[in-house]
Amino acid sequence: MKALVYRGPGKRELEDKPKPVIENTTDAIVKISKTTICGTDLHILKGDVPTVAEGRILGHEGVGIVDQAGTNVSNFRVGDRVLISCITSCGKCANCKKGMYSHCENGGGWILGNLIDGTQAEYVRIPFADNSLYSVPPGADEEALVMLSDILPTGFECGVVNGQVKPGDTVAIVGGGPIGLATLLTAQFYSPAEIIMIDIDDNRLEVSKKLGATRTINNSDGKAVEKVMALTGSRGVDVAIEAIGIPMSFDICQAIVTAGGHIANIGVHGKPVQLNLDKLWSQNIKLTTGLVDTATTPLLMKTVTSGRIQPGQLITHHFKLDDMMSAYDAFSNAMKERALKVIISCS
Repeated sequence: MKALVYRGPGKRELEDKPKPVIENTTDAIVKISKTTICGTDLHILKGDVPTVAEGRILGHEGVGIVDQAGTNVSNFRVGDRVLISCITSCGKCANCKKGMYSHCENGGGWILGNLIDGTQAEYVRIPFADNSLYSVPPGADEEALVMLSDILPTGFECGVVNGQVKPGDTVAIVGGGPIGLATLLTAQFYSPAEIIMIDIDDNRLEVSKKLGATRTINNSDGKAVEKVMALTGSRGVDVAIEAIGIPMSFDICQAIVTAGGHIANIGVHGKPVQLNLDKLWSQNIKLTTGLVDTATTPLLMKTVTSGRIQPGQLITHHFKLDDMMSAYDAFSNAMKERALKVIISCS
């Protein structure tokens, strides 16, 4: 089968790899219909995720059809259309029972495209299939549902829920990429008064306006903090959401959050950041970090299939699996290519 393979920092190849086989009775083999590329995949290629070994098939998002099912898989049968969660979970350990699937104690968590081969291939093996796959409703838009594998639950759980967004809040999202835009879509569930999007890409800022941002700030001049303070009467924002994963964006969040406010970190950081605790401690600031658990996927599935939110609006490019290298080129040069989410068709 064809698969996109990590060959060390800065190196990737489209290769022929063996089709995966069932290793445990709770596994399923899924034939991928649609997959995509995540910003985390770019972090891997930069060498920011040392757990990813050379030779790993990348990818942790997608929809497909069950090709094989282990003897102890009870919720799915061969031929079922399924959504693949970016988080694999047994559903039985202490952490899973708390809904903290990202820290599954039986070998789950974020393993696809990280510790085991992922979804940027014709087929993928899904451990703990009963708790790591979701049935695709009849007539649902597969491409839109790909956004439910990762970016929608990540933006919602790590940004909106962890950030405790409330009606009337002023929210700033630092980073207008796919994760930031997913956060923007789901923040509107809670009717904040203002959502300020901060980025250096005018195209992404224009998209964010169409998706519900009330204000936008271009930080190409490095003056985002001053601009936020001017917009808020020097008060700052109630919730500052970091959606990039670099020190500068984290610094902006620390500088713009108001007293009693919340900093919610979503971005994957490959380098340490400075925590200005000397300034934050007396301001009653809450700081949250976390890996997505995907516990909200069923809820978000309902909002997508009902049309309440339309994540398909984030899709800008389409490729075939044979063109996967070109897909990475486009996604890696997002500003030039005006790329948000790319969809790769595998069948």
